[in-house]
Amino acid sequence: MNYIGSKHRLSEFIKTTVKEVCGDDLSQQTFCDLFAGTGSVGRNFKSLVKSVVANDLEYYSYVLNRNYIGNHKEIHSESYFQELNNLEGIPGFLFNHYGEGGDSKRLYFSKENAQKIDAIRQKIEKWKHTGKISEDTYFLLLASLIESADKIANTASVYGAFLKAVKKAARTPIKLEPATFDKTTTRHTVYQEDGNILVKRITGDILYLDPPYNVRQYGANYHILNTIAKYDTFAPRGKTGLRIYNKSAYCSSVKVVAAFDELIKNAQFKYIFLSYNNEGLMPPDIVRQVMQRYGKYDLATVAYKRFKADKTTSRNHKAVGTTEYLHILEK
Repeated sequence: MNYIGSKHRLSEFIKTTVKEVCGDDLSQQTFCDLFAGTGSVGRNFKSLVKSVVANDLEYYSYVLNRNYIGNHKEIHSESYFQELNNLEGIPGFLFNHYGEGGDSKRLYFSKENAQKIDAIRQKIEKWKHTGKISEDTYFLLLASLIESADKIANTASVYGAFLKAVKKAARTPIKLEPATFDKTTTRHTVYQEDGNILVKRITGDILYLDPPYNVRQYGANYHILNTIAKYDTFAPRGKTGLRIYNKSAYCSSVKVVAAFDELIKNAQFKYIFLSYNNEGLMPPDIVRQVMQRYGKYDLATVAYKRFKADKTTSRNHKAVGTTEYLHILEK
């Protein structure tokens, strides 16, 4: 998934740095990813630690993490995927409000794909309510639908806008592919809460923080994924069909420092790692000042190229050089 701020390409840097600080053997450690997003960091540590705790306030993130992190035993699901992929599309909520030919004239998905997503989503929910599938299977199927739908969405990257015409890739028929997770012998925990509140009542060894670093709100940029995940009834707002979404203090230049200080103060973890790049609302010196109040501070950095939409055309992307800071605190 093309996700804002994804740490997938930085996973080895993060893993190496954590091991340098905490020791090469993490098998008895509890690792918490408090702003988990798609769960890419937690997934990288899942087989290395005793337990992963993943959290994110957005429901689509909860679904992804409930599958990728929460699921840890074999699930026999081949027949479910086969049945879902063989369904005929139906004109449901997603088609009417976000599909080509729908009443709202929004072009997030082609007509065929929007109707197929509606059919799959309704079938998954029916199976859940009739008890045909377990909770683990439900989140496997739902996470798979989110990932598969994202691949054929008619957007440049995020869901803040749709393209004016349906692009070729968005006309590719959706195919539900399994969102494969790592199997482990130990259990893991997933939450959908405000990180600043949750951190007051959880404990562990390693706390990894990757909060939003600029004014872009994830609830707005990925509102379609929340709609697919929740599949609830609401009145979409405006040209892009926004739903009411969460607004993070970490996306506010006025609130971010106070929120960050409160989080670090209340964290009951020995080691804290904060991913934050040089384009963030909090300058590195401010981050250091806050963390130094609560223990021994250190810093690791890595230069890398990320991609963002070219302002001249929403279909093109260009490489942008940036520096990722991994701020380190031993409390």
